[in-house]
Amino acid sequence: MNKALLILMTLVTTPVFGEYRVYQYYVRSKVQNINPPNAQVVTSTLNPISYAAYNGGKLSVEVNLLRSWVCMGNTSHKDVCSISEGKELEGATQ
Repeated sequence: MNKALLILMTLVTTPVFGEYRVYQYYVRSKVQNINPPNAQVVTSTLNPISYAAYNGGKLSVEVNLLRSWVCMGNTSHKDVCSISEGKELEGATQ
């Protein structure tokens, strides 16, 4: 009984930390008839491959990774953290 209580107390009092990665992209449409081509800087939690697939695929959008960083802490129901709040990752590659 005491052993089970000790294990339960350890699990309940163990701190839990969350984190997620944020990516910043330069995104440009590849659709021919858009004038001017609407390029924009986008911040997302989707990785480069997922972002391109979610937005029409590599034939529809050009996605260039500018930088990425990690946001720490509780991630529920919040906007992505800014780069000043997170930890920038060196050598971000696509």
